[in-house]
Amino acid sequence: MARVYVSSVVDAPAQRVWERVRDFNGLPRWHPRIAESHIEEGEPADRVGCIRNFRLQNGDQIREQLLALSDYDLVCTYSILDSPMPLADYVATLRLTPVSDGDRCFVEWSAEFACEPEVEEDLVNGISRDVFQTGFDALKRHFGAG
Repeated sequence: MARVYVSSVVDAPAQRVWERVRDFNGLPRWHPRIAESHIEEGEPADRVGCIRNFRLQNGDQIREQLLALSDYDLVCTYSILDSPMPLADYVATLRLTPVSDGDRCFVEWSAEFACEPEVEEDLVNGISRDVFQTGFDALKRHFGAG
């Protein structure tokens, strides 16, 4: 299994950052690579099992299913159902942890997936840079840093 892990610190309270990222259908509001998104079959965006169908800025379509969402633990886990990326069994977790020193937020985004060995390095680097770090950079800009 390939693994991706990216972490950062956002200069805002964890609860405020969670309010921004919690909405499983809200990627276009905070991630610059996402053009549009909808939850299939009109389900609530916080219902475990719901499926978001979104389009990237480059036109690619991706479908993901919400596997877990915890307002107590500030964590969201999801899987990719359909993607143009050559991978399978993709499961990712976005987790926020309060940093009491300065009322900041430690953010972690991780994923595991299966893929062919010859594409693993490109996928790991692309997901970590273009998805996870790009999302963190956007959050830092939104909350006044970076």
